[in-house]
Amino acid sequence: MPSNLLPVEEALNRILAVMPVMPAEDVPLTEAHGRTAAADIAARRTQPPEAVSAMDGYAVRGADVAKAGARLKRIGTAPAGHIFEGTIGPGEAVRIFTGGAVPEGADTIVIQEDVKASAEEDGASLEVTEATKTGAYVRPAGLDFREGDIRIRAGRVLTARDIGMAAAMNVPWIEVRRKPRVAILPTGDEIIRPGDPTGPNKIVSSNSYALAALVRACGGEPTILGIAPDTVEGLQSMVRGAKGADILITTGGASVGEHDLVRHALGSDSFGPGGLELDFWKIAMRPGKPLIFGHIGDTPLLGLPGNPVSTIVCGTVFLRPAISAMLGRTEPDNRSLKARLAMPLKENDQRQDYLRATYHLDENGEAVVEIFERQDSSMLALLAEANCLLIRPPHGPALPAGTKVDILPLGIGTISI
Repeated sequence: MPSNLLPVEEALNRILAVMPVMPAEDVPLTEAHGRTAAADIAARRTQPPEAVSAMDGYAVRGADVAKAGARLKRIGTAPAGHIFEGTIGPGEAVRIFTGGAVPEGADTIVIQEDVKASAEEDGASLEVTEATKTGAYVRPAGLDFREGDIRIRAGRVLTARDIGMAAAMNVPWIEVRRKPRVAILPTGDEIIRPGDPTGPNKIVSSNSYALAALVRACGGEPTILGIAPDTVEGLQSMVRGAKGADILITTGGASVGEHDLVRHALGSDSFGPGGLELDFWKIAMRPGKPLIFGHIGDTPLLGLPGNPVSTIVCGTVFLRPAISAMLGRTEPDNRSLKARLAMPLKENDQRQDYLRATYHLDENGEAVVEIFERQDSSMLALLAEANCLLIRPPHGPALPAGTKVDILPLGIGTISI
């Protein structure tokens, strides 16, 4: 491998190593879904707070119902949300409903199907038709959780289940990581916004909008700064407008063409104090070779290639885990899966390939992947159709159909129950 091409894994590790972790902020439960917990969340109460009935029936002493045919007297009622104030003695029972607190003296619930009652009122006589074991249908205090129990850990992306859990634990506010502010700056005189009049040699900007959507799906807060012209002064001016961002993403201007200006315009010799401190440029990846990473002052800068497919693939491989690191998430991003090739693959060269592909589950539940024949980095339609990227390591040998390979699913985001 040429020495000037950095391996993908090393490039990613160098990016993640310097990502700043966002400060914490408190949000109400209604706004916490999809956010990342900044601290462990402990229960503020015990659930259930006391022993409760798991069924509709009668609260009794287990010793009284060990055999069928027992006769009892109903002395009260304990519906959910209300407590029977008395004490159950020998031969006595209290009508109880699911969730009702088990009265003092009782240790067992006889379900209503196993009881013949002379009337549905206090004072009624009861006949137990089926023997019931002591402790039956009683949910003990703390069965679900106890006060002080940590049920949600820091670094977790909060699902709908977590929101319900926090509410049950009587936690109305949750400490989460602030959303990273991601400034996005497309570059190039040829770029216009969607809806603007088109003309010769013009390209409608798709990169910034795709990246903004990716950032939101990953838990960040994107800002599209506009479109930087292919001039040193224009690019410098717009980059200075990114002040306050937690990371700056540029698209285009990262390769070796005469008008690819990012490294030149942002270098300290041209930009002045706080200019670009370059960590690396060019990686052993396809698509996405001319990737830039460094800092503008204290702000990380990730310079992505201008081709739409390269932009989105690099955003998936590098920006998604970078945002995850900034949020302090403990769950891994970019988890690959194994899939069986539906077709043979040619051998690979020195770069790590990310091939647009689709996968499905066969009748045995096994993932099967098929790549698109054309992999041109300007063809966005195939990426939109793809649901995964097939990862080919550098110098990978030719593979026959049926071989297990690594794929990176493209379904990302925080919408989870």
